[in-house]
Amino acid sequence: MTTTSEPHVTTGRSGPGTEHARARVPAAGLTAGALLAVVIATWLTLPGAVPGLPMPGTVVEYGLPVVRLVLDLAATATIGLSLLPKLLGFDDPDRTEPVAARARHWAVLFSLVWCAAALVSAVLSAAEVTPGAFPDVAAYVDGIGAGQGMIVSASCALASAAVGMLAVRFGEKVPAELRVLVAGFGLLPLPVTGHASNWYWHDLSMVSMELHVIGACAWVGGLVALAVLLPRHRDLLARTLPRFSRLATYALVVVGLSGLFNGLVELLLTPAESFPASLVTTGYGRLVVAKAVFTAVIALLGGNIRWRLLPAVTRQAPAAFAAWAALELTVMGLAYGVAVALTKTPVA
Repeated sequence: MTTTSEPHVTTGRSGPGTEHARARVPAAGLTAGALLAVVIATWLTLPGAVPGLPMPGTVVEYGLPVVRLVLDLAATATIGLSLLPKLLGFDDPDRTEPVAARARHWAVLFSLVWCAAALVSAVLSAAEVTPGAFPDVAAYVDGIGAGQGMIVSASCALASAAVGMLAVRFGEKVPAELRVLVAGFGLLPLPVTGHASNWYWHDLSMVSMELHVIGACAWVGGLVALAVLLPRHRDLLARTLPRFSRLATYALVVVGLSGLFNGLVELLLTPAESFPASLVTTGYGRLVVAKAVFTAVIALLGGNIRWRLLPAVTRQAPAAFAAWAALELTVMGLAYGVAVALTKTPVA
């Protein structure tokens, strides 16, 4: 890890099991935080039963947000791993290729997970709109934009896996930009699967949601890739972290502003509750507040990495980058879980 006293650690022969276990900590923090947040938020915001009206079962109520969370995390990982070779650069392939090769393999795996999660999400969504009956997935996809969005996203994820397998075979002859572009197309349908499809300010809100999703995936996915694959390669981290830090700064601004805009517009356009009281009187409003708080904490943690750790990292001096990145990713996971719950929570 970055706390070792050697200036260049690329093999970790003294304790590969320990090193690999530590490398998994950031991803585990992101996943655990997201899962905890989405389950709690779903439980707190489930609508009450209406007499005489069939309700979705527990498997659908909890399974749908969890599967959607898996989809979002897999898509985020795919984007981040596809970006990593670009962040590493191509001027020293002897040193960067081993890491880039691992990133290409993992990107294919997460693309396939993304595709499977999107298809399962379509099935569970069809079950949600027809409680008590066998889900008619074909009718759901044909008649509802959210279902079509999931199928398009699954198709793009499958295409991303196909392009990624070509990259595994031929290396960086398959440009990183192409892999990012194909995966990015799979993100575009995702906003129509949430509240954005019902907003009155449709065009503006859709643009805002697209920016929010793309910015979040690049930011979180890039940090996951760096935190998992680079801490043992201090020289590569010194080269890559400054580039990622600039990207993360832009992403923070885009994600923060677009997320605030999306949440507030949803509340403002809901006549059942007055604003700003709806921020605390509705489940949706409370989730918006929670997500804003998490984003502020993430900004502080990111600022610590940028202003306190980055100078040491660029000097290839000992720095607790992996530990701080794991903490930041855990909070990001909480924000992801809340974001998924927001897409399934009634505004009023």
